[in-house]
Amino acid sequence: MSGRFVRSSKYRHVFGRPTRKDQCYDNLRVSRNAWDTNLVKVNPRYLSVNWEAGGGGAFAVIPLSERGRLPERIPLFRGHTAVVLDTDWNPFNDDLLASGSDDGRVYLWRVPEGFTVNPDIDSDDIQDIAPVGKLSGHPKKVGHVLFNPAAENILATASGDYTVKIWDIEAGASKLTLNVGDIVQSQSWSANGSLLVTTSRDKKLRVWDVRQERPAHEGPGHTGAKNSRSVWLGERDRFATTGFSKMSDRQLALWDMRSPQLPIDGFKTLDSISGVCMPFWDDGTQCLYLAGRGDGNIRYYELENDKFEYLSEYKSGDPQRGIAFMPKRGVDMHDNEITRAFKTVNDTYIEPISFIVPRRAESFQDDIYPPTIGVTPAMNASEWFSGKEAIPPKISMGSLYDGQGLKEVTGIQDKPTSSLSTESKPEPKPEPKPASPVKKAPEPVSEPTPVAKPAPSMKDQGASMAAMVNKFADDEEPEKVVESSFDEPSKPVERSTRSPGTSSPSVKASPFIQKEDPIKAQSPTTASPTTAERSPAPSSPSTQPTAPSSTTGSVSTDTVQREISAIKDLIAEQTKTIASQAQQVSKLTSEIESLKAQLG
Repeated sequence: MSGRFVRSSKYRHVFGRPTRKDQCYDNLRVSRNAWDTNLVKVNPRYLSVNWEAGGGGAFAVIPLSERGRLPERIPLFRGHTAVVLDTDWNPFNDDLLASGSDDGRVYLWRVPEGFTVNPDIDSDDIQDIAPVGKLSGHPKKVGHVLFNPAAENILATASGDYTVKIWDIEAGASKLTLNVGDIVQSQSWSANGSLLVTTSRDKKLRVWDVRQERPAHEGPGHTGAKNSRSVWLGERDRFATTGFSKMSDRQLALWDMRSPQLPIDGFKTLDSISGVCMPFWDDGTQCLYLAGRGDGNIRYYELENDKFEYLSEYKSGDPQRGIAFMPKRGVDMHDNEITRAFKTVNDTYIEPISFIVPRRAESFQDDIYPPTIGVTPAMNASEWFSGKEAIPPKISMGSLYDGQGLKEVTGIQDKPTSSLSTESKPEPKPEPKPASPVKKAPEPVSEPTPVAKPAPSMKDQGASMAAMVNKFADDEEPEKVVESSFDEPSKPVERSTRSPGTSSPSVKASPFIQKEDPIKAQSPTTASPTTAERSPAPSSPSTQPTAPSSTTGSVSTDTVQREISAIKDLIAEQTKTIASQAQQVSKLTSEIESLKAQLG
């Protein structure tokens, strides 16, 4: 072994694959507005693109199947009187989306049945799409719109009036208002839709208890003057932020929702590029993607043990201003695609980038495609406003792979998530196995991951040391432990003189050492039975033996003290041996896991 440790991961060799120009979405007019949003949003059926349109604001919807060069005139979703700043798709209905504009209005839209950007009619007869609903309440521009990921018909909108409003779009009314106090730069929901994290121009990071209309936490975030972004890490009680330092270095930070005063392990410096990092989280692979605004690179990390482990970076000479990531149910599993990004290039076309796990297998890869969130909400709007918390039902990715459609996986949605409360409910632990402290040694103790079972604490490991010591003792000298003269719990006061041929005591004699003080407290004239007296005798165990002379008693006492000293030395040696074996087992376990990952 060279001493270099390579971390085991299924995603170490994930690579980004670009798309040929003729398979991209070409001849677009992406909005050139300077407002910091992603410009593009995607679901498994459509792309929405903020459009550079005159005479008001508009955006385009492009079916994913209609690749290539678009015609000069396409039907637009038009209705705003100022430029469209952001759009978002309904997570439970692929035909519904919302838009926010510089005119202070929020519109709701429905994609018509059979919608196409290549209608078989004359370009002068093409009709734009009108909104199906309007939400009025913000007096200034609406810069961000975001649907709740768990509750149906719940929408969060961030405005230039320094507030975030929570809408019941079915009722068409604003039910809650969060007073941020400055321009909101980004917002992200927790998986169960109960909490909202925001970053703002005042450099404050806020975690909102939305239904209480107050921040559960408010504190300093990234200290740089440029924009900061936030993203919730799925069903974990963690969220990540990107931003800048005072020296304008790009940073990445991981935060614990339960103690968000400071990021876990501090702020991690990425580079000195000036573009904003746009973060995207993939809950199935536990990977975070960072796309630079203004550069063509997309780097990605795997979250492990509360640390972002760098995987690789997709590099391109074509910079992106906007980017969107496909929901998991829209990826191509037959190609081992774990996610797909859609980046704008030169504000004229959108290029899909597939992130592939390189495998030769021709069957469904269930280890990289766990069940994912489907299209069924966990609750309706009234239940959410009344305080309900739940995760939407999950669907089997295998059923999509086989072409069987969306099939819900029973029981998955009932799993509690750590984001629902500040402290997860402890589960009853079984009796720890002797080797468990060795296998769990690399796992973190102070910051347990919410979805995985936490590693045993140091107290638990200490409690199981006695069992591990007995295991090693039994393996080494099983026969001699039986013959030892110290295994007599019925006679704790009586001590036997060891004959020269008796084997050395094993580690299993440790219970006798714990009784050393009571033995020393006995009278020195008390006799000890010899080895021969261990055979069946007419006297009962409670009968005291006849007291020998003082010379015999002193010799017996000295002999036992020497034996106790020898036992202590042996235990010290056994402890060192156990520690050495534990390190060897840990190394072998890591190497076995690495070999398993390489073998597929």
